Amino acid sequence: MKLITILDTAACSSNIGDQIIMDAVNRNLNDLFPDAFFLRTHTHDVISKTSYRYIQTSEFVIVGGTNLLSSNMNSYNQWKVSLWDSLFVKDIILMGVGWWQYQKKPNSYTNILYNRLLNKNYFHSVRDGYSEQNLKSIGITNVINTSCPTMWSLTEDHCTKIPTKKSNAVLVTFTEYNQKLDYDTKLINILSQEYEKIYFWTQQPKDYEYTRSICGDSVVYLKPNLKALDEILSSGHIDYVGTRLHAGVRALQHQRRTLILSVDNRAVEIAKDTNLPTVKREDIESISSWINSSYETRIKLPLDNINEWKNQFRE
Repeated sequence: MKLITILDTAACSSNIGDQIIMDAVNRNLNDLFPDAFFLRTHTHDVISKTSYRYIQTSEFVIVGGTNLLSSNMNSYNQWKVSLWDSLFVKDIILMGVGWWQYQKKPNSYTNILYNRLLNKNYFHSVRDGYSEQNLKSIGITNVINTSCPTMWSLTEDHCTKIPTKKSNAVLVTFTEYNQKLDYDTKLINILSQEYEKIYFWTQQPKDYEYTRSICGDSVVYLKPNLKALDEILSSGHIDYVGTRLHAGVRALQHQRRTLILSVDNRAVEIAKDTNLPTVKREDIESISSWINSSYETRIKLPLDNINEWKNQFRE
């Protein structure tokens, strides 16, 4: 029986998007290792001695997704790991991990840290070409661009079942750490004109108050949990138009017509490789055009890369 430690990026996180990521990570790892015993520890808080022990006794240590990597880990680190930790924590394997923002080349501290932490014998899975390039720039060349694990189920057959024309209702999201009142207000005005009903889902706590300041009681506020999101997406015909990347991918998983409004590097970089349906939030004209046009969702998955990453554990 294999012992496998999963570094759970949804633990100690206020972002429900990380739960969407870990749901896909867990599903794929359960398929890949059906007889394994999974141990779990976190990435968003400092590592404890118990976590050290789990990691040191595991056959594989896999970190699950999210924009965990940064060019300056000594000053900004969503992944709460240090050079001291790297004395005890080694051979970690990345699974669909991405880079935090567009940044300069990783600094010396980050270079040393990642080269100590990351496994040198297994391929690392990253979610876009930008993350791949950054790791290779510091000598970590055993990297494969697999896209995000949340997208691995978005096959050609799956996408043919996604409607091409707009629904009567729409689900919208906003992003607490990247608010632009002017454009977000314009978006709500467009959605109000084009759809009979607007639903809003809270992915992080401050999303809610921000949306109330724009919409008041003119939208339906869903409960702030993943169950509520899944229920509305599975309840009937509804489109998704919003700035939250993984809420949008969840909508695609439910075969809903989806447009993700990019506010940073994540959706932009993933879209370059996969044809993920995105436009810039500021491009109001394109948003309006998409709503009223016939749009076929055609995700291009790097299936060979995904299979290469998976198959290394089967050999």
